[in-house]
Amino acid sequence: MGIVRLASLGMPSAVAACLALGACVPPGNAVPEDSGPSTQASAVAAFVPSFGIMTEPFFDDFERKPQAPDAGAGDSGAQSAEAGAQATQAEAGALKPDASKPSKELAKSDAQAAEGGPLAVTEAGTKEPHKDPHKDPHKDLEASNLGPDWTQAKTSAWRIENGWLCGQGARNHGVWLNRVLPINARIEFDARSESPEGDLKAEVWGDGQSAATTVSYTNATSYLAIFGGWKNTIHVLARINEHGTDRKELHVDKESDDARKRPVAVGQSYHFKIERTDGKTVRWYVNGAEMHSFHDPQPLQGMGHDHFGFNDWDAKVCFDNVRVTPL
Repeated sequence: MGIVRLASLGMPSAVAACLALGACVPPGNAVPEDSGPSTQASAVAAFVPSFGIMTEPFFDDFERKPQAPDAGAGDSGAQSAEAGAQATQAEAGALKPDASKPSKELAKSDAQAAEGGPLAVTEAGTKEPHKDPHKDPHKDLEASNLGPDWTQAKTSAWRIENGWLCGQGARNHGVWLNRVLPINARIEFDARSESPEGDLKAEVWGDGQSAATTVSYTNATSYLAIFGGWKNTIHVLARINEHGTDRKELHVDKESDDARKRPVAVGQSYHFKIERTDGKTVRWYVNGAEMHSFHDPQPLQGMGHDHFGFNDWDAKVCFDNVRVTPL
């Protein structure tokens, strides 16, 4: 259908031209191994006031205590040992199979135990869950022990390891702090990467639940501070679109005397500080040195832009000593 025909139907000529030609704006399609800024512009935010804004400082060092055993689950000392021996003898007599009548259940358990299955038969004839000698008994506890202050965004890539909040292979599905940030706040934490690819990433003033919906993370809800991004080649502070043309960049130079330009070192801990004090300018520091400042005439504020979290693409990254201070 031509432009003249569309215009004759009462449609404005500019709109008719767009429809006739297909699309007026090319899509942003930068790949994770950054091929340069995307032509997709950062979105303009509409302000809606937040509710339940934090007024007191928050701190988390991720030192989680293991769950206490159930009360009465067992006694200690000579009495418990004696009681256990008596119970074992009683079970042995009660569960000893009749040789003339083989037990299908015990035969099934024997087969499962031989295959490393869920049940194993003890010498006394009792059936117990099979124990995998290679399984870390603390892994499941740590994976589910982020605590009530943190929420993963449609992923299970985040867990607590030795007092650090760690993630790997999250594919831009982060973990968010369940606190509502004021417009002005200071956010501090320690960060380290266990990969030569670096990729230490934090999101500030986001919606507290979103994650990437495409390979390229062009639709975030936050400002993104990325230290050693794109295989440890760029340090970036971006708004909404980490590939956006308005992002602040600092390219890595291994030979530079400027510490800000050095790549992320494997296993080294860095202290981050990200703050906004005037409602419009986000400043990011690493080990006390300012990396970037982003002055935003249309700042991300209010509902939908009032949370903080961590993110990751593929590298193993860990975070600790999170401190959020309202300003």
